[in-house]
Amino acid sequence: MHTVSRRPLVILTEYLDREAITWLSERVELVECKVDDPRFPDLLARASGLVIRTYTIITRDFLDQAPELKVVGRAGVGLDNVDLDACRERGVEIVNTPDANRQAVVEYVTAFITDSLRPRVPLEHAVNAEQWGELRKAAIVDRQMNEMTLGILGLGKIGSRIAEVGRAIGFDIIYNDLEDRTDQAKSVDLETLFTSSDVLTVHVDGRPENHGLLQHAHLNLMKPDVLFLNTSRGFVVDQSALAEFLNEHPEARAILDVHETEPIPEQNPLLGCANASLYPHLASRTLKAQANMSWVVRDVARVLGF
Repeated sequence: MHTVSRRPLVILTEYLDREAITWLSERVELVECKVDDPRFPDLLARASGLVIRTYTIITRDFLDQAPELKVVGRAGVGLDNVDLDACRERGVEIVNTPDANRQAVVEYVTAFITDSLRPRVPLEHAVNAEQWGELRKAAIVDRQMNEMTLGILGLGKIGSRIAEVGRAIGFDIIYNDLEDRTDQAKSVDLETLFTSSDVLTVHVDGRPENHGLLQHAHLNLMKPDVLFLNTSRGFVVDQSALAEFLNEHPEARAILDVHETEPIPEQNPLLGCANASLYPHLASRTLKAQANMSWVVRDVARVLGF
């Protein structure tokens, strides 16, 4: 008599590329179920694997409800939403896709920098000679990018690529990072990074020490006309401190793609800043990046023996 082996149960809690879903479903018992679904607790009690994205939070209490869990696949880069220590203690392996969205984020940041420093206003109708001259006169910028310093906080996979692109454009590149990466750019302390950067872009990871990393003391060191960008983690920046800086320095600009609370609540102090542009976490929103992140399912299957 032959015994039919039961395929392990894997729960998908958030969106994945359909091709990756099909691939995984051919190897395991795959159930798509959000954490607020009434079915979820019973499924979690039996699950061998989870595939999550940004908004599924894995805590100790969560893991207590998952005695059979062997692997958590994070379709993305950061692991801020996973209690790594609790997973290690329980022998739950964590897999993610650290390179999946690098190109998408670099393109996104570069586009913001160039659009901000070299704004263009298209013609929508014919103009006379006087209007033509006025438009060209108004469009002149004070400095080219090769006269500016680009500061990068966090020179990891994305920050390093930003440095390469910035250098190709002509920026003077400085950075601050926990690791020595002086082969790629000039290392400076935090104070120098903030006082010297004409453009300052944040690319740190989600480790606990980075929560509230940038407070009044650092932000108030920035140049009064700085271009500040954050596409890393919303909780890195004290929103109230940044709002205060922007209100006091109308020539400064901030571009924020990530936020301490998402979706953005009405009480977010940056909503009232004319020189702050807030975006709904779009940096990795390309089909290629989404597909790259979705293929974390390969590692999930590997851990489960497939």
